[in-house]
Amino acid sequence: MFGKSAWWGVFAVGILLVAAALHPTRSEYENPVFEPVFADPSVIRAEDGTFYAYGTEDDWGDGAGPRLIPILRSDNLTEWEYVGDAFRRKPEWKSEGGLWAPHIARHRDRYLLYYSYSVWGDSNPGIGVATADHPAGPFTDHGKLFTSEEIGVSNSIDPMFFVDDGTPYLIWGSFGGIYGIRLSDDGLRTVGEKFQIAGDAFEAPYLVKRGGYYYLFVSLGSCCEGEHSTYRVAVGRARSLRGPYLDREGKDLLASEGTLVLAGDEEEGKEKRFVGPGHNAVVTDDRGTDWIIYHAIDPTDPRLPGGATRRPLLIDPLKWEGGWPSVEQGIPGTDRKPGPVFER
Repeated sequence: MFGKSAWWGVFAVGILLVAAALHPTRSEYENPVFEPVFADPSVIRAEDGTFYAYGTEDDWGDGAGPRLIPILRSDNLTEWEYVGDAFRRKPEWKSEGGLWAPHIARHRDRYLLYYSYSVWGDSNPGIGVATADHPAGPFTDHGKLFTSEEIGVSNSIDPMFFVDDGTPYLIWGSFGGIYGIRLSDDGLRTVGEKFQIAGDAFEAPYLVKRGGYYYLFVSLGSCCEGEHSTYRVAVGRARSLRGPYLDREGKDLLASEGTLVLAGDEEEGKEKRFVGPGHNAVVTDDRGTDWIIYHAIDPTDPRLPGGATRRPLLIDPLKWEGGWPSVEQGIPGTDRKPGPVFER
């Protein structure tokens, strides 16, 4: 039999356990949140609340060779672990190239992974798609959606899957115009004709729908010139998926460079901490705060052992003021600060 003090102890522990279950978790973080490299990130939250991120193929310089779309896992967006690659071997529908700039989505009870297949200066890159029942894979490749020549858009890479009023679309493009096209219900083939939504200044499109507007995040500048990279993120918004997308001054992104959201640290007289931020995703935490997830470059350590630009993973909160998103000071955060909030 328990005495009174023992029963009170059990009761107190129970109260603490209930409080812990109801209290949201929030970790502190400091950029970067993953190294050595994780370029062109795409992020999804699985049904159990766990986050998975997917990045461009790179050789991390650890002897394991190129990772064929590396996959990371996290409970909080700030602490990540590598769990494997999306592919055991490279798809064979193209004779050469890297697997770049993937986009992950959950649609019709399975995971869709769209990816770019290209080499630098490729005259005919393309976009493929794979599926899996679990976000960690294994993914089954379904081959190409299209090549640049087939779709009639130069440098057709950087896919993004988006569902609008129940209809799936692919948004894509890299310095040859940003385009959209309707997809079949299963997301595995295109339907109908393409349409252009932004000009050739941009790549890496990412759509967010908020408050009656479609916000098109895009990257511009040079992504991969090490410490000299000029990559940055801009945005435009529209009342319709098909546009027109306008910047804050009302100029169409078919001609405008958009409204700046995030750029490299260029403050005079100050050591640069990060340059070339871009190719972003956006994730919302359980308090309703949006977080921009992207890669950037440390100018003091800008290269991987093989010579490619080293682009680690960063996150920052997005602020929405007057219907427009921004990052504090417009540059990657460098201080240690509270991270996203999630109910656990």
